[in-house]
Amino acid sequence: MLTVENLGKRFKIHALKREVVAFEGLSFTLQPGQFIMVSGPNGAGKSTLLRCLYRSYRPTAGRALYVSSQRPIDLVRAADEDIALLRKREIGYVSQFLRPRPRVSALELVAEPLLHLGTPQEEAERQAAGLLEALGLKEALWPAFPSTFSGGEQQKVSLARALIRPSRLILLDEPTASLDAAARQALATRLSELKRQGVGMLGIFHHPEEVAGLVDHTLEIPPAAPLFAPERQTVA
Repeated sequence: MLTVENLGKRFKIHALKREVVAFEGLSFTLQPGQFIMVSGPNGAGKSTLLRCLYRSYRPTAGRALYVSSQRPIDLVRAADEDIALLRKREIGYVSQFLRPRPRVSALELVAEPLLHLGTPQEEAERQAAGLLEALGLKEALWPAFPSTFSGGEQQKVSLARALIRPSRLILLDEPTASLDAAARQALATRLSELKRQGVGMLGIFHHPEEVAGLVDHTLEIPPAAPLFAPERQTVA
């Protein structure tokens, strides 16, 4: 499903005329239905790796060949239009943060990805309600605006929104950091279901022991060295 070869990411510090090395030379493969735990010390570039694969950041070296339902595509060099289509149809990103839109209810936010795929509104809201209930968000909050929620409640909405639509590849960036134990267990159950359906996953977890039974491999990212490197030509 995904073959990563010599992937690297550097950030330019223009004021210093230097580049900060996030990581370099990462290579691994991910098969359908596999779960890879991304591990390493703080600052090693774990979250940066997931953002590079989702193309929030553009890698500066290597390639990431993703076999989509249509054709193989290099996530490093793909056009923005192709990346947008993959995000809509195949690649999901789960963060610990939610940036809710004002005056949109929790139920509407979670149902929205299914509506964009053509799911009838009643069915989309039924599935959204089921996932919010499983993650432990009180039903009284479903019609409320997540912008008024606590961090843990917002994270439940963020998870439900990210996991409700069909995906072939899911990137999980510390999605349990603000969740209570019951919600973390509900998330592990949902990820187990997706794994059985053949969804490939890469994840960084604040409580790795709670998904240990799902992990097929661990990708250890060492600290980048040197920390600073001379500025060089990067991918546009």
